[in-house]
Amino acid sequence: MGATGRMSDRQLADVLGRLATALAAGIDMRRAWAAETSRVPHRWRPAMEAVASGIAAGDGLALAMQRAGGAFPPLVRGLVAVGDAGGRDAEALRDVAAALERGIRGRRELRAALAGPALRLVMALAAISVLILVNGAITDLDGKAVDILGLGLTGRAGAIRFLTAVAGVVVLAVLAWPLLARSWADHGLARTIAARIPILGPAVRSAEAAAWCKAAGLASHAGLDAGRLVGLASSAAPGLRIAAGRVEERLRGGATLDEALAAEGRLPRTVLEAVAVGEMTGTTAESLDRLAGRLDEEARAGFTAAVGAVGFIAWAAVAGLVALVVFRFGSFYAGILNQARTL
Repeated sequence: MGATGRMSDRQLADVLGRLATALAAGIDMRRAWAAETSRVPHRWRPAMEAVASGIAAGDGLALAMQRAGGAFPPLVRGLVAVGDAGGRDAEALRDVAAALERGIRGRRELRAALAGPALRLVMALAAISVLILVNGAITDLDGKAVDILGLGLTGRAGAIRFLTAVAGVVVLAVLAWPLLARSWADHGLARTIAARIPILGPAVRSAEAAAWCKAAGLASHAGLDAGRLVGLASSAAPGLRIAAGRVEERLRGGATLDEALAAEGRLPRTVLEAVAVGEMTGTTAESLDRLAGRLDEEARAGFTAAVGAVGFIAWAAVAGLVALVVFRFGSFYAGILNQARTL
């Protein structure tokens, strides 16, 4: 029985990287996997043991992973399946581990880039709380309480309500984060929505296309036919899934591979061009490998730009809040002066 959750990318990268090294050194898959099973934390032992059972029964590594539950994400299973099909297990596992490492570095950079905006947001919320508290002691010349901030919150009770609302939002975000992360990893609704967001969307699509190209490149290196190439690439990049049967039917009708893929309307133009050039020159694997590297760089640049945009929005929100508070205070004191002149 597999684990109910997904193994962390850090854990997977370590396991698959060591496994690739062991296989390249000539160690048997069953022995190498057993060694890795003994190294992982206890919560992942059931999934690892389920894979070991599948391998012992004669299953390929990808099929064994699929039967072990959701511990192994689609990208990992897809690329491993390419290695299984072409007898390039060590190379495929090395590529998967490298892809996971890039993702880990990207998330680390994302967290570092978001630290500044997050700190400014916390400072802004603290300033609002203080202003609400102080607002309770401000009155006009008639002794009536004045809501300078316009939030309908004043004094200690208002500050408590505001902080309670903020805490509620934080709790909801913490509870929703694992679901969003799982949806992203499984190419679900979170990734679908992200793909429609300016700046972030192109980065998501580039990352998806890079995964497709990596899997297709490995399949081409292994000499697999077009149908299996398309099927394995689709399993590595579910967002670009293409029906292999329809592609094979078009190929039998005389279409070239890039024409058959273009008819599906799923792949970016750059991928189709790489396939066309590769078919013409007999270097499909090399063309896809080069494009995968370029798409990876584009995805990383896009994610960096998206983080920068988030930071700018956070800075603009804080600046707008400060400007609003200054304006409200100015209007309040102008009103006090006007009221004093009429007395």
